[in-house]
Amino acid sequence: MSYAEILGGTLSPDANIREQATRALESAENENFSQYLLSLTNELANEGGDGAVRTAAGIALKNALLAKDPARQEQYAQRWLQVSDDTRNHVKQGSLATLASESRQATTAASQMIAAITAIELPRGQWPHVINTLLEQITTTTKANLKVASLQAIGFICENIEPEILATQSNPILTAVVQGANSQEQNQEVRYAAITALYNSLEFVRANFENDGERNVIMQTVCEATQSPDVNVQVAAFECLVRIMQLYYDKMQFYMEKALFGLTEEKIALQAIEFWSTVPEMMELGQQFDRTNFQFAKTALQQVLPTLMFLLTKQDEDADEDEWNVAMAAATCLSLMAQTVENDIVPPVIPFIEQNIRNQDWHFREAAVMSFGSILDGPESAVLMPLVSQALPVLIEMVKDPVLQVKDSAAWTLGRVCELLVECIQIDVHLHSLISALVGGLEDSPRIVSNCCWAIMNLSDQLGGYFEGIITTLMRITESNINENNSRTSAYEAMATLANTGAKDTIPTIGQLGIAILDRLDMTISNASQAVGIDDRLVLGELQSNLLNVPDQCVAHPGQARYPRSLTAIMTSVLELLKVSGKHAAVAEDSFLLVGSLITALEADFSRYLESFAPYLYSALRNHEEYQLCSISVGLIGDICRGMGPDAAQYCDQFMTILLQNLESDVLHRDVKPGILSCFGDIALAIGGRFETYLEVVFRVLASACQLSANTQAVDYDTIDYNNQLRTGIFEAFVGIVQGLKSDNKAQLVLSQVQGILGFMSVAFNDPNRSDEATRSMIGLLGDLADAFPNGEIREVLHADWIPALIKEGRASRRGSSLREVSRWAREMVKRASA
Repeated sequence: MSYAEILGGTLSPDANIREQATRALESAENENFSQYLLSLTNELANEGGDGAVRTAAGIALKNALLAKDPARQEQYAQRWLQVSDDTRNHVKQGSLATLASESRQATTAASQMIAAITAIELPRGQWPHVINTLLEQITTTTKANLKVASLQAIGFICENIEPEILATQSNPILTAVVQGANSQEQNQEVRYAAITALYNSLEFVRANFENDGERNVIMQTVCEATQSPDVNVQVAAFECLVRIMQLYYDKMQFYMEKALFGLTEEKIALQAIEFWSTVPEMMELGQQFDRTNFQFAKTALQQVLPTLMFLLTKQDEDADEDEWNVAMAAATCLSLMAQTVENDIVPPVIPFIEQNIRNQDWHFREAAVMSFGSILDGPESAVLMPLVSQALPVLIEMVKDPVLQVKDSAAWTLGRVCELLVECIQIDVHLHSLISALVGGLEDSPRIVSNCCWAIMNLSDQLGGYFEGIITTLMRITESNINENNSRTSAYEAMATLANTGAKDTIPTIGQLGIAILDRLDMTISNASQAVGIDDRLVLGELQSNLLNVPDQCVAHPGQARYPRSLTAIMTSVLELLKVSGKHAAVAEDSFLLVGSLITALEADFSRYLESFAPYLYSALRNHEEYQLCSISVGLIGDICRGMGPDAAQYCDQFMTILLQNLESDVLHRDVKPGILSCFGDIALAIGGRFETYLEVVFRVLASACQLSANTQAVDYDTIDYNNQLRTGIFEAFVGIVQGLKSDNKAQLVLSQVQGILGFMSVAFNDPNRSDEATRSMIGLLGDLADAFPNGEIREVLHADWIPALIKEGRASRRGSSLREVSRWAREMVKRASA
């Protein structure tokens, strides 16, 4: 069978033929990789071949070089590099030659293949001329198909390779893509490919954005592209603007004097709305990270809002609820605008609401309700409260509107009122009619059920005598075997919230609820063997996760700790569930969260279950692929140590061994590791002086973490956020160690580390991107160190100028009383220790 026939077989509608063809390709790849590459390249470059077959050849080639998993990607790279130069050159030349093909499918596949090769070779200094070859084809050819394909290849390369590798070639790349994207280019396919390539190159042209002239050319090109007659070009241009706003917000003031907004096509409107949604998001980040806030949203409000109001009325009654559309995007944008411009959003929006809330056309009626709900987060309560009080009777009535979409938005808006402005709900005026409407909505369409459940959750503190009746209704809803629009999940979430927040007189009802839900959970465990298909197991896992959430919140209620018998029954069920649930990570995560609540309720009494639970805990800690489960497991170690105190010492060798191994893992997601550092502090606090056994290795790990944090550059917000998490983990580790050792009169074991700790703290203090959480942990650690050495042992290092400045910052904070309190305490400790 020829390669063309095999590749054609992979596209067959017959599953057996597809499977045979796939196995044949895998066999050829494993038996003679070089011949496999040569044969596939010949099929890709075969101008007389079928377009679909050529595409399949290109995809197979690309998949032989690229993998999502980093370890496998390195294996693929080494395999490619071990192929002879002649074979590699044949593949490269065949891919480059295919860019001139008349088959768009083949050129796209070739572009991806070139990018795959480049991703391996360019970082290693190989195939250095590929960029120049592509750029020459873009700037000199008169063939539109070759120009488009070369631009595509540049775009894929920019997408796949780290920005710093291409930074030295940013100028010629930028020149070529801007030339292809500008308004003088009449071929809109070329223009679209160029704009797409520009989007992928934006991260490594930072130096060009620093230059006023070059930045002006880029912005003019993109802005002109938003007015292209081609819809795809317009959409790509707005996508570019969104990314530019995210990357270069500080440079945008000059270009925001005229609002850009396209409305002729839904796809264009969606991207234009996305652009205006990005503006307030970037302004919020600007406030958070001390970037200049140019108040673009407020300046453009009068131009943008009428358009948003208009787009809110463009609902499609037949659209799927989960399908993102113009009306949904407009509502999201309006909400972001409200959070940004605050009180200024109210005057221009209220007239639209008043004019349309009773409109006979349901599109305008629903838009009015949606716009009202969208502006409730942002303006001051004093501005909104009179409006909400006036609107409440109308909104309650609209939950019974004959049109589903209107009812849905009314229920959502009531949920927003209950969440953000619950003080507007007068118990003697509104509560009965509101609860009646929401409970009635629980019997309505699944869409309405979800929003009514959310409103009830936000109203949980006000339910009083309605509590038991609502629980009964929710129990009835959750008997359903279907979960359309997450209605059953929403009902379970509502029950869980009520179980956690119920007043003292509801404790008997909460206890009965917990028992009833536990019976349902046990039933699912008994029936687990009946779920044989993947879909059945997914549905069962979802139901079990929902069920676990309710007893979790029942246990968390202060009154439930008095019923140890029920807690024993819950733990027994959890252990049985973990035994039968296999590798269902979501069920394990929710089971572990419930165990955390049980530990908090039982404290030292949890020790009776720990031996049975420990194997599941250790397994989850070693499950690096399911990093969220691993992270929850790390948190459970902290819970165990806090609950059991010194009695946890017998388990700490195993805990510490696994935690240290996890820190060294290259597979485990980095987000888990700051929590591991914090966990060291929990362990030290629990076992006190016995933590001395682990001090040497832990101090070494923390020193390495300090160095990593200090050397981290604030290149993007994810990096900034992670570095703040890392610092918080470091500080919390030292807090637990200092307090734990001090409790057993062993604080002197930390003395050798104090200078290094304070040196790292000074670096963190001078970082403008330092988070409130990191600040609080740092000030707490400062106070603990001063408290541990009150007799002048660390007097000299406490005289550093940044220390009083840090404490003053904390004492003046308006971000919460706890930071001010810990700052005042730290000030007294430092004063005493440095006297």
